[in-house]
Amino acid sequence: MVKEQTADKQAVQATPSLTPTQEALQAVWEEHIGHEFGTHSTEDALATMVEDAYVNHIPVMTGGVGKAAVGEFYSKDFIPQIPPDIELVPISRTVGTDRLVDEMLAKFTHTIQMDWMLPGVAPTGKRVEVAVVAIVQFRDGKLAHEHLYWDQASVLVQLDMLDLGTLPVVGADSARKVLNPSLPSNALIERASHNN
Repeated sequence: MVKEQTADKQAVQATPSLTPTQEALQAVWEEHIGHEFGTHSTEDALATMVEDAYVNHIPVMTGGVGKAAVGEFYSKDFIPQIPPDIELVPISRTVGTDRLVDEMLAKFTHTIQMDWMLPGVAPTGKRVEVAVVAIVQFRDGKLAHEHLYWDQASVLVQLDMLDLGTLPVVGADSARKVLNPSLPSNALIERASHNN
């Protein structure tokens, strides 16, 4: 589910005064994620992509190169493994002439296998909040590639797979600070200085 929402007095920031070309790119991206997270249709999502499209989930190197490989990834490892309660909260969007950058917060409960994000990790039942950035390249009015970035250490902390107390990592607080910049900064620096 893609949820339109503002958070902690910070409005979602989109590129103002889009050109017709930019509006068309934005519409294709919205259609694409609507098929992934709304209708869960691999075929319809693929219809928004060029033949040699690729998807790269940077932190864990999942995805595919070429429509056939992306289709296999979407149909086996991604779309059926999207948690049923996932919520994508938009934070900011920038639309250029052939590229779109979305910053969002993903919130979900890890109730199902998610090999696209957590390969081989059994469901933990734990709640996760993580900031995600999608960089989407377009060609001929369709998606050519998607690069998706998130803080995998933050996800693993929230699943109790990394020790928050001994490593310089944080959990959901990193995502929450994106929504509310007034939350405290430098906690890890302060913790490190107290431990020395």
